Amino acid sequence: MTLAEKVGQMMQLDGRADAVEQVEKYAPGSLLHILDERLVPALEAAARTRLAIPLLIGEDGIHGHSFHAGATIFPTQLGLSTSWDPSLLREVARVTAREMATTGAHWTFSPVLCIAREPRWGRVGETFGEDPFLIGELGAAMIEGYQGRGLSDAEAVLATAKHYAGYSETQGGRDASEADLSVRKLRSYFLPPFERAARAGCRAFMTGYNSMEGLPSTANHWLLTEVLRGEWGFSGVVVTDWDNVGRLHWGQHIVPSLVEAAVVAVRCGNDVIMVTPDFYDAAQQAVQLGLLAESEIDAVVRRILRLKFELGLFENQRPPDFEAQRRVIGCEEHRSLALRAARECLVLLKNDGVLPLDAARRFKIAVVGPNADDDVAQLGDWSLGASQYPPAAGKHPRGCTVTLLDGLKAHAGAGEVLWHPGCSVTDSDLSGVAVATSLVEAADLTLLVLGDHIVYTGETRSTATLELMGGQKALLEAVAATGKPFIVALINTKPLVLPSAAFRANAIIECHNPGMLGGTAFAELLFGDINPASKLTMTIPRHVGQCPIFYSVLPHRHGDNYADLEFSPAFSFGFGLSYTRYEYSNLEIVTPSLSPSEALVIRFDVTNVGERAGTEIVQAYLRDVVTSVTWPERLLVAFERVTLGAGEKQSLRLEIPYDRLSLVDAYEKRVVEPGEFEIQVGSSSRTEDLISGRFNVAGDMNPLARIPGVLRRK
Repeated sequence: MTLAEKVGQMMQLDGRADAVEQVEKYAPGSLLHILDERLVPALEAAARTRLAIPLLIGEDGIHGHSFHAGATIFPTQLGLSTSWDPSLLREVARVTAREMATTGAHWTFSPVLCIAREPRWGRVGETFGEDPFLIGELGAAMIEGYQGRGLSDAEAVLATAKHYAGYSETQGGRDASEADLSVRKLRSYFLPPFERAARAGCRAFMTGYNSMEGLPSTANHWLLTEVLRGEWGFSGVVVTDWDNVGRLHWGQHIVPSLVEAAVVAVRCGNDVIMVTPDFYDAAQQAVQLGLLAESEIDAVVRRILRLKFELGLFENQRPPDFEAQRRVIGCEEHRSLALRAARECLVLLKNDGVLPLDAARRFKIAVVGPNADDDVAQLGDWSLGASQYPPAAGKHPRGCTVTLLDGLKAHAGAGEVLWHPGCSVTDSDLSGVAVATSLVEAADLTLLVLGDHIVYTGETRSTATLELMGGQKALLEAVAATGKPFIVALINTKPLVLPSAAFRANAIIECHNPGMLGGTAFAELLFGDINPASKLTMTIPRHVGQCPIFYSVLPHRHGDNYADLEFSPAFSFGFGLSYTRYEYSNLEIVTPSLSPSEALVIRFDVTNVGERAGTEIVQAYLRDVVTSVTWPERLLVAFERVTLGAGEKQSLRLEIPYDRLSLVDAYEKRVVEPGEFEIQVGSSSRTEDLISGRFNVAGDMNPLARIPGVLRRK
């Protein structure tokens, strides 16, 4: 291969911009955002290049085949995470891969393994929430689903663990800015989900836009080479995010030109350069100037070509299969899974007994609120209609999506449904509030559907506030003032701060962005066809001033509350109600004294003390009583979904691996320190929802020796 051909293999270019011309000019290794009929000429052009190396085709399949009209769109990652169900996420990813593969895509830029502890950040909805362990387990399941029986599986796609690392922890939630993260903090919370992904066989990692301690992720040799490849044994490819190499020069200003940026990118451990066209000349110039050895390029290209061989692209380029598309995309089997996913992403936050509704009663229901019939808001970010494609690209066919209004109309039976949006999320026009309120006055019950809007969601779209925008607060207050029964439903990308009037509702349901069948699942929940089981994976604050707020806080602070507000959130991590109740009892520590590397084994009973069957998400948390460094008072170490009939009791046994008892010490090493621990088991992260017991880890280490500088060392 010539140097130009080698550098070309590192290029990933935007296929929306004259793909054939780009293939003929650069002979790139990869294109993205090009599928179906538009892809075929590009594949043919690649076959005409001197070496005929096949193209690797990438596309954003984030919660379904996002940008293919009519594809099955599932709840967003945050919504899916509230299922606490790895098997569901594995199936969702498998279906997504199957639909993508028919359109010529080989590679999805998913899952997102960022930790969402700052709800003002615009990309919260793309995450699995705030807990590292849960993120790792759900992410690994999606990776297994995407990659199927192996990358040579014609129905599989290459998964990507992103954004590596710390991207979500930027100052004030401002997208892509500096993240104030030490190495110890990274190792404690932000790297474990990525390590889990690497060990689960993920073959691609994507760098973040952020910088840490002055180094952009794309320029962080320690992160990309020493940790990812050296410590974790990763042998796949690292892809930059969009023009990350270019922004080393024009955005973050750490190099004087793109030539030096190319040197940094290659030497620090990047392989595929996403949409930086000038990298082609810059990298070649760097070699000609002696700033970069051609052998360094060779090492990168070997990894890229090895991946293409693993995918089987030299034998089968996997072009679009239009007949398979007609059978596979949006098929009934896939929509059934989307409905199951939607059912598992609805979290019941409050219920005074109004739910479930009596299906035999002829209700007159008023449906008001701007998100009740907004199909784009329901699908959420990373789907047609969102910011990633221009409006000219259109949106998913309206008939594919069942909105909350659609679902309620279909389930209302002989009842009557009255409908008016009342207001907008994006402007403060209140002219519709009076009309909506008149419907409320005329109805037996009101469904008020609020939330956020696609213009406040995604990349570059962090928000300074978490409050209801537009005319929503005025509409809420008007509905509450009627004194009539009402239910609040939230269609939103991330946690929102609810005003006091919302808590006057008889019920509150967090729907997230529930996907195409969200309206059907919602109506089933209202009328009791399903029993809600989902639990929050991200804390909901009372006020934006509490942020960042998350359950795994460090011990000790002055005062039990703010001077003007309590510390506690509106709704805690792990919280979610059901139409039945569960009790925990008889916790037994089977292994009260652990030897090094011995698993912790516990037993306890869970009883359904209600009158209907349901599924409980059992959560186990760990507290290390005395630690050599400050460490969270509570960290999730295990979870399990348990289905129980009315009155049924099950005895559960959990085995918690020894390494989950670990912390990261002052020397930045992950260790299990000897001493006393507490295991807590229950229905949420709230203290009042947990039962606990203590055990010991054997060892004779002097606790003073764990703190640097305290004892003299020979």
